[in-house]
This record gives sequence, structure tokens and C-alpha cells, in this order.
Amino acid sequence: MSLVICGFSQDAKKVSRADALQAITSKVQPEYPPVARQLKLQGVVELEAVVAEDGTVTKVNIVSGNPVLTKPASEALKKWKFKPFLEDGKPVSVVAPISLTFKL
Repeated sequence: MSLVICGFSQDAKKVSRADALQAITSKVQPEYPPVARQLKLQGVVELEAVVAEDGTVTKVNIVSGNPVLTKPASEALKKWKFKPFLEDGKPVSVVAPISLTFKL
């Protein structure tokens, strides 16, 4: 049994932001919500992606950001693909920090 903290199992290894960015193979840009455009909302959304052994994002944790922007950021990140992260030559599940910036 593994302990789950904040919805993530403890056995998932954390990787650095730089390692996460280097491993991206495909990225989907978040949709700018019309209400955010109207209100001229901008800013950074900090997220954590749980990346499975095959490089797919299985879960997204919202760390910080404007609530109007966090949902589209999270939805987009779920569609990203990464090169599998290896440990001792075997693919492993990791938690990767990701920042998405919304700018008008």
C-alpha cells in the first residue's frame, strides 16, 4: 500500500522544471477563457503533472493561479505528451512542475 498525499502517491518521483520542459514531445495551448479576456485577466498558473510511464499526463494538481485560468490550463496540460522518464533504464511515473502563462 502506498501513502497518498495531495492526491499523488508518494512513490512518484519529482522531477525538476528543466527536466520536465526537456521531455515535452507535444503541447496543447490552453484556451483563453472569454470572461478572462473581457476582464483583462492575465497571469501564471502553476501546476503539477503526474506523468505516467508512457509519457501521458494522468493527473493534474493546481498549485496556484487565478481560478478563471486554472481550469483551461489544467485541461490543456492533460493533453500534453512527454518522453518517458527513466530510472535505472526503466520508465517511471513522475510528478513534474509546469507553469503556463496567460497573456493578452
